[in-house]
Amino acid sequence: MGAAVTTPPISMAVIGAGERGTAYASYAHLFPAQAEVVAVAEPRDAYRAKLAQAHRVPSAATFENWQALASRERIADIAIVATPDSEHADAAVALAGKGYDLLLEKPMATSEADCHRIIEAVERSGVRIAVCHVLRFTPYTELVQQTLASGAIGRLISIQHLEPVGYWHYAHSYVRGNWRKEEESTFMLLAKSCHDLDWIRCIVGSPCTAVSSFGSLSYFQASNKPEGAGERCTDCSIEAQCPYSAKRLYGGRIERGLRGWPVSVLSPDPTPTSIDEALREGPYGRCVFSCDNDVVDHQVVNMEFSEGQTASFTMTAFSELGPRRTRIFGTHGEIEGDGHRIKVYRFGTETWSTHEPSALPEEMRGHGGGDFGLMQHFIEGLRSPSESGLLTTPREILESHRMAFAAERARRAGVVVRLD
Repeated sequence: MGAAVTTPPISMAVIGAGERGTAYASYAHLFPAQAEVVAVAEPRDAYRAKLAQAHRVPSAATFENWQALASRERIADIAIVATPDSEHADAAVALAGKGYDLLLEKPMATSEADCHRIIEAVERSGVRIAVCHVLRFTPYTELVQQTLASGAIGRLISIQHLEPVGYWHYAHSYVRGNWRKEEESTFMLLAKSCHDLDWIRCIVGSPCTAVSSFGSLSYFQASNKPEGAGERCTDCSIEAQCPYSAKRLYGGRIERGLRGWPVSVLSPDPTPTSIDEALREGPYGRCVFSCDNDVVDHQVVNMEFSEGQTASFTMTAFSELGPRRTRIFGTHGEIEGDGHRIKVYRFGTETWSTHEPSALPEEMRGHGGGDFGLMQHFIEGLRSPSESGLLTTPREILESHRMAFAAERARRAGVVVRLD
């Protein structure tokens, strides 16, 4: 017998060494025989050095920005693009032109024209692409799809889907943080909830034909600032009574020994001293009523699909942070899901049954297992001889983004927008 043929690991260049780039790169630690990080591009010295050290990337393969990487000949099989949203399009187009297969953090771009530009570049270069819609790749989603395919509730008719962003998560990311201003990032529905529109499209299984939407920025603005509130939580007389206190959110976590997200966003090496300094000088210590945010804090979207199915989606800041909650209604029953388990009601027997997906090891549970599932499917899909190995085509990726852009046009104009 001849010697077994071993397949070398897929080599990865990580563009953006923040929370998401680091999370996707960690797949190489879990499965070193399948993937390895061979290059890092990141403008922040501390974050670049930390990720490079974690994966033993030599200094010659570390870059201060994606442009420096793209100026070289291709040095990896894939590029994980986890830069700020506004930089996705130029980076993706340039790297596709160099022959990199692309794993692109959501949203793929901040304008519909740039989304088309990316897809055209991918098709022109003959590379493959996946967008990090991690909700598609969880064991929970697989269970929902299997239940629907079994016919347990008959033909799917409609969906109700809720994303409870969470009061403190919204304050962190969308009032004080990087996604607070549409001009610097993008509108809220695309930044946070393109996941959900993609998930709904995935579950329904047919194209969306029309959308309407309503929502606004109702609370996190200067007109709602309480009397006595300071410009920063570190110098506020009512901070102790405020549910949005940055001192409680970040300082409290440090006191409990929690140094991952969200405190890691404030400092690459979170300590009581570094977090206190960040709250006194950086954006995350600002009063939530004294920021320059302009994205909506609640929104609803109604959708109609090509085979007559309908769906409603709600995004709200005013909730406990928790998993999405979904109800799916069919001709023979319904499904209730909470991101962890589903309950199935059958009309014929008038009974409920509860079902749970198989549990994953702790290190594979990021985003409900979606981070791991995405990377697993992408790496395995690249080894497939056909595009079908990636589960979604470039045009399907574009479709769910177009739903978000159409919904935002509908919200602003107060009309029903029809999709071609």
